[in-house]
Amino acid sequence: MPQVVRSRIGALHGPSPVPPLPHRFRSLADREAVEVLHRAARVLVASLPALTDRLVEALYAQEPAYRTAIDSDRAEVWQEVHHSLRHNVGSLIQPREFRESAHRTSRWIGEIRAEQGVPLDAVLHAFRMGGAMVWQDLVDETARRDPDDIRLLVHVAADVWNFVDEHCAVVADAYRQAERRLSWRRENRQRLMVAALLDGTARIADLAEAAEMLGLPEQGRYAVLAVAGGPRGPGSAARPALTLPAAPEVVVLWHPGQDAEFAILPLAGSPGELSELAAALDVPAGVRAGIGSAVDGLAALGDARRLAETALRACPASGGTVLLDEHLPDALVVSSPSLAGALADRVLGPLDRLDPADRDVIVETLTAWLDADGSAQRAAARLYCHRNTVLNRLRRFEQLTGRCLTRPRDAVEVSLALAGRRLLGST
Repeated sequence: MPQVVRSRIGALHGPSPVPPLPHRFRSLADREAVEVLHRAARVLVASLPALTDRLVEALYAQEPAYRTAIDSDRAEVWQEVHHSLRHNVGSLIQPREFRESAHRTSRWIGEIRAEQGVPLDAVLHAFRMGGAMVWQDLVDETARRDPDDIRLLVHVAADVWNFVDEHCAVVADAYRQAERRLSWRRENRQRLMVAALLDGTARIADLAEAAEMLGLPEQGRYAVLAVAGGPRGPGSAARPALTLPAAPEVVVLWHPGQDAEFAILPLAGSPGELSELAAALDVPAGVRAGIGSAVDGLAALGDARRLAETALRACPASGGTVLLDEHLPDALVVSSPSLAGALADRVLGPLDRLDPADRDVIVETLTAWLDADGSAQRAAARLYCHRNTVLNRLRRFEQLTGRCLTRPRDAVEVSLALAGRRLLGST
């Protein structure tokens, strides 16, 4: 028997607004054609289990994406196919009674296949295979009953294929909607997981799942980058634009905080890696960046975030990058603002009795001398004055404060006091 099948193949399953088979006929031939279709479709309804068996076998043989699902639970796939065929073949006979239930079935199939990760192309191929098999069975049954009726069946072929195309569209729409929901859930879950890791509230039992979800090694080496300042907007889009000198394959995960943005930085573990990263970090003007010390494992990311926040607090208000490991004294100061303030008042308090301009000159000279590692000559070059001028100002500081800059303990206290004034904004 020649195969009376159009090249366009459809699949019987799912939902979508397409008109059912017509109830008013343009001619007697149309009416007779629908009667032929109904007779053949009733036979298909009576033999649905066998038709279902054949379609499941065809899916297994011709659609690799369905093979795993069938191997996993053939009975479940069989029931799904049988349910879809029953509603869709029923729709050919009684469109009004079966149309909505057939749509619901197709929507359901599109959704569960999206959740299972079966490619949409494979799902549509399965529907088209079902449509082709049903149409061929309609043709074969008509030919068996009366070969002359095949010419009548052609009159409703377009309606049948429109019905198939309608359900393919319904399945595709349901699949894409489900895919968008799943994508949102994954992204939201990832955000929550990153937040829990950085807050230090992630459960040990969840670390393996977090590693898989984020594509990061559970026992890898990490640092956290904190960024603040610059123009801010809603959500993660508020992150200041800066360039991370990381390899393309490195996963950098950003998380918005209340006062800063945080990024998890996977490290290779090479010596000087953080120093190189800090030096290469392109930070826009007015933006502050702090990089904490390296930690081992995802479980320690909460500590890494706190270290990054400390580095950020040690960053000047004018902006720049602070690597915590290279600014530990400043980190000590900002870690305890009240103690740092008390130390600054105790060491530098006597200078506050001077005229502000006079006080600022002494503080500037003292800072330049410390930055020059105690060299009056280099400090003088920085300040554009004579070396003896520097020494005179340092002696005056010692007289006013009772400190001796050649005594190590006093030099440490003076250095920390100056850092306190600079970082905490005291005057």
